Amino acid sequence: GKLGRYPPWPGKIVNPPKDLKKPRGKKCFFVKFFGTEDHAWIKVEQLKPYHTHKEEMIKINKGKRFQQAVDAVEEFLRKTKGKDQASSHNSSEEKNRRNSSEERGKQSAGEEKRKAILSEGKLKNGTGEGKKRVSSVSSERGSKSPLKRAQDQSPRKRGRPPKDEKDLTIPESSTVKRVMTGTVAGFKWPPSVSEPVKDSDPHFHHFLLSQTEKPAVCYQAITKKLKVCEEETGSTSIQAADSTAVNGSITPTDKKIGFLGLGLMGSGIVSNLLKMGHTVTVWNRTAEKCDLFIQEGARLGRTPAEVVSTCDITFACVSDPKAAKDLVLGPSGVLQGIRPGKCYVDMSTVDADTVTELAQVIVSRGGRFLEAPVSGNQQLSNDGMLVILAAGDRGLYEDCSSCFQAMGKTSFFLGEVGNAAKMMLIVNMVQGSFMATIAEGLTLAQVTGQSQQTLLDILNQGQLASIFLDQKCQNILQGNFKPDFYLKYIQKDLRLAIALGDSVNHPTPMAAAANEVYKRAKALDQSDNDMSAVYRAYIH
Repeated sequence: GKLGRYPPWPGKIVNPPKDLKKPRGKKCFFVKFFGTEDHAWIKVEQLKPYHTHKEEMIKINKGKRFQQAVDAVEEFLRKTKGKDQASSHNSSEEKNRRNSSEERGKQSAGEEKRKAILSEGKLKNGTGEGKKRVSSVSSERGSKSPLKRAQDQSPRKRGRPPKDEKDLTIPESSTVKRVMTGTVAGFKWPPSVSEPVKDSDPHFHHFLLSQTEKPAVCYQAITKKLKVCEEETGSTSIQAADSTAVNGSITPTDKKIGFLGLGLMGSGIVSNLLKMGHTVTVWNRTAEKCDLFIQEGARLGRTPAEVVSTCDITFACVSDPKAAKDLVLGPSGVLQGIRPGKCYVDMSTVDADTVTELAQVIVSRGGRFLEAPVSGNQQLSNDGMLVILAAGDRGLYEDCSSCFQAMGKTSFFLGEVGNAAKMMLIVNMVQGSFMATIAEGLTLAQVTGQSQQTLLDILNQGQLASIFLDQKCQNILQGNFKPDFYLKYIQKDLRLAIALGDSVNHPTPMAAAANEVYKRAKALDQSDNDMSAVYRAYIH
């Protein structure tokens, strides 16, 4: 997309959480951005006073979110002014004792410094709109874990931390408090601590997760190369790498990329890799699907083995465990192209046993392996808004940084091979069960004489409201079951999730019930329709 300046962003200086260390180097302050729940350490030289530059900056940025931020500033100023007036009226004797005119002058100057507009940084326009970054995350079961924002390269703000600011310590909870669509900071996985940060998508967020024996784990945004850190308690923390880029655009890796499998998900992924400037060689079992991507600049590989042997990193996204194994172990398969240093990333949703077996054979030939199944659908794949769950070779995860930024909005690193497969199956188990429940409710409404549209309207006004709920209900109401996520694949994921439960003697009665309904839908020839076609299993 076209490159431009970061829009300036208003905020105020606040006291950082007590256990949040100030970054070394140039003088900076801890800032809350108006209109968001984001916080960051901001360098002094990259700040401008709010009142002086307000009109100029409003002219530059017409965006709705920026206007909301400005409105929030004005509301804050009105409240502050009201408090000052009340304070002045009620404590005139106190102020007389303390030389009121001098004190007011100091307060005014301090307030001017605390309201500032961020003016530095660049923004990539036209791509990645709406990608999210986590702004306030803490640990499970209330463990204390303030979020550390990017420390060196995010937009900055001027002023002294006011002594009386108590309102912006990071809240504690058991879940992500808020996700924010915005353009303030970029995200990048730097190759090393000492190397400069290159261009990066301003909306992409990495998470580095590792296993812990204790439930108390935490997310922390860091600017250095991701690493697992041991806390005083001995538990291993979960860290989010939030390295802010200066220019806000993705610099594609110079490594040659291969991609095997151009289905609903793979097609969107390859398109976005090409759009972001990656060199991509493609292969698909039915070669005709490659034609469109060759027109867009991709190269054609004749076999999986050829793609792997000619590329540095080869991704694969196929339908199920059998297809994933055949792709690697079959004739002219991936394994035949693996030599020491070759990298293989399997994005298929499969079981942990399958992916562990594939990792072993790849590594036995000197290759590097990463599992990276994706949460999303065809639309999210096309939009480059997938959520990537990765596990395995952490160095390879780093090398895939620009690729993951091109295809997704967020990536999680979950530790050893098999963890991503398990997590992905659990996610899809929840999604598939929810879809069946939606269909069950809509059909029950119909047979009891209730309006399905009204049911949707009610659900959309309540706590269950979501894009997923609305889109799937609309599919059903319109009778449009064009696949966005194949019904046969969500049934496969439910089956694998139930087997995962079996392996550890954990009950999965909800998933088991949903699975039976999807099996009924498959018997009614709904396999190649969207998962929302499970609705048809309920029709008498």
